[in-house]
Formats: sequence, C-alpha cells, structure tokens
Amino acid sequence: MTGNRQTDDDDRTAFREAMQGSDIRPVHHDRADTGRMPRRSELRHRREAAASSANNTTATSSRTSDGRVDPVRPSEALMFALSDLPHRTLSQLKRGAIAWQAGVDLHGYDLEQARAELEAFLHEARANRARCVLVVHGKAWSGAARYPVIKSHVNAWLRELPEVLAFCSAQDRDGGTGAVYVLLRRTREDYVK
Repeated sequence: MTGNRQTDDDDRTAFREAMQGSDIRPVHHDRADTGRMPRRSELRHRREAAASSANNTTATSSRTSDGRVDPVRPSEALMFALSDLPHRTLSQLKRGAIAWQAGVDLHGYDLEQARAELEAFLHEARANRARCVLVVHGKAWSGAARYPVIKSHVNAWLRELPEVLAFCSAQDRDGGTGAVYVLLRRTREDYVK
C-alpha cells in the first residue's frame, strides 16, 4: 500500500516538473470561461450590427419573438433538436463531446440587450463557420418575475432560429443548467472549404 502512495507522489512530482514553464495554470473555479470579455465598444458594434441587419432578410433579429414565453425552472435542463438530426449527433452534443468554438455570456443584460447580443453573436459565429457555440444565460430570477427570464427567453429564441439545429444544457464544467450548447447549421460554403 505504501508503494502505491510513493508512486502517486512520484507521478505528481513528475507532472508538476513537466508543467513548470508552460502556459498551463491550475483551475481554481468551476465557472464556464467563454473567453475574454468584449469591450464596451465591441458590444456596441455588435448591437448596431444586429440592428442594422434587421432589414436584411437573412438577419436573425426579425425572427425572434419579443412576446411572452413559457417560464422554465432555474435547474431545468433545456433541450431541443430538429426531428431529422441524427440521434448520435444529439447524444454527442448532450455529452459535451462536440467542442464549442465561441461563447457569449448574457449575465447582466436586460431582455432587449440579451436578444440583440445573442443574435449578433450567432450571426458572427455563423460568419466564422462555427459549428457549436456556448451561450451562458444564467438561471437567476430577474426583477419581479418568479422565473429566470433570460434563460426562458433564450429557450424560446433558439427554437425560432432556422440556423439552430439543436441545443441542450451544458455539462457542469461549461455552466450546467445556466448555459446551453448550440449546434449551428452549416452553410454550403462550409462543406466546400
């Protein structure tokens, strides 16, 4: 038994020595990291781009509802998939086996800001040929509502967008029921390149 403990200690020491001088750092939290936070000017640019593309027939902003939605519970797992999506692909998405290429955090936004930010983000993700993205919607109650407003609306908005093939609540390492993986439709150009 002591030999196993010594081997474990030797392995840990060897691992720490191998990691010295590298860019790898220990993780001290369990929150999803969607990358750097965009500067205010970038957020304003995204909102303006989403607003200006409203006249474009391929823009997403004219496709999402601003009406009432069915409330979801904070801990409720979200899931949606088109009927013709292969079961294997949906299973991979649910397991977090499809790597997400970009992410957006909607914490701190009011409803209209969150919708504009989500639409601009998805438009940009498709332009960058992203296949899977992470949307962190949170699960806190907003204002007088007795349910998570942003989460409930994201659940409705994503179902309305034709570029969304599927989405489901993320694995705990990526935000759990406070985030969703979104599988985006690929364009014909994505297959050519």
